[in-house]
Amino acid sequence: MTDTKNILIIGGGFSGMSAAILLADAGHTVDLVEIDKDWRSYGAGISLNGGMFRVFDTLGILDAFLKVGATVGGLEIRGPADQVLAHLPTPSLHPKAQGNGGIMRPVLARLLADRVRAGSTNVRLGVTFTTIDNGPTGAHVAFTDGTEGDYDLVIGADGLSSATRRALFPDAPKPRYVGQAVWRAVLPRLAHLPTVAMWMGPSLKAGITPVSDTQAYLFLTEDRPTNDRVPPETHVATLKDLLSRFASPTLRQIGEELSAESQVVYRPLDQMLMPRPWFENRVVLIGDAVHATTPHMAAGAMIGMEDALVLAEELNRADIDAALPAFQDRRFERCRMVVENSGRLAEIEQGHGTHEEHQRLMGQTLGALAQPI
Repeated sequence: MTDTKNILIIGGGFSGMSAAILLADAGHTVDLVEIDKDWRSYGAGISLNGGMFRVFDTLGILDAFLKVGATVGGLEIRGPADQVLAHLPTPSLHPKAQGNGGIMRPVLARLLADRVRAGSTNVRLGVTFTTIDNGPTGAHVAFTDGTEGDYDLVIGADGLSSATRRALFPDAPKPRYVGQAVWRAVLPRLAHLPTVAMWMGPSLKAGITPVSDTQAYLFLTEDRPTNDRVPPETHVATLKDLLSRFASPTLRQIGEELSAESQVVYRPLDQMLMPRPWFENRVVLIGDAVHATTPHMAAGAMIGMEDALVLAEELNRADIDAALPAFQDRRFERCRMVVENSGRLAEIEQGHGTHEEHQRLMGQTLGALAQPI
């Protein structure tokens, strides 16, 4: 390994926690600041494809995941009577796991946070930066709690609305609404759905992913030309209505049984791909801060966590000035593919393409994501 570095990570989401785990394990001195004093993770379930299990193994959380999450094989496209119209294979990329699966988002956040705290990372909650004086040999950072620090490297992992990105690249592209929103809800796991299932309908797409031995989560993508606010008190009733528009007996039954206990959440879908460079001097961006994708390929969290793996690898084989461009070169095309292909799937679902193209593009992207990082 090269000389140990003093590293700051801004943001305690999946990408930031992954970077903290790997860099602390490598012997670097790591500070992680997270603006949420309670270090919460919002949302229902998260779908995982096979590449994520390689990431979990590298992070040392795969065995813990297998106790609380779900791993299954294949993706089924189902018809109005719940019949299987197509089966997309999802190759296993790890001997302990099948080709895809899921977990509750707060459960995964807890696994990662426990792993971070088990290492040497200094976690500071309720704190973020106010200024970054970014020079060619280091960065001086001032924080909201009145403290300051000097770092060899600053990693911006603060998500779609990244303050680090705005400070570093004020002219960077803004997140773009794609004309769709996603609804999610938590369900009991359904015995007659052995793997991930999806239903395609006009202006709507629904799917069910197992997230544990006993639970699954529903996702429903809805075309919405404008990004209007949907009052939370209407979420359950609105999702019930959307599910009633499908002919599928399974989806209709789920809709009838939805309640306040179903943890219904709603999110408009945005995407953003920042052109290179992803770094300047001693500050680098990873995860949604630089390549936010829609969830059409279930790969947004994965590619952000892969960023952390690749960055740690490059920092452990070269000095920072060489590691940052090497990291960028390894990541840009893979992340671009996910963002652009997911965006194209959103366009197809809004009537600008065919089901055949949709299935073909999903298969091609899954195949590419199965390749080594």
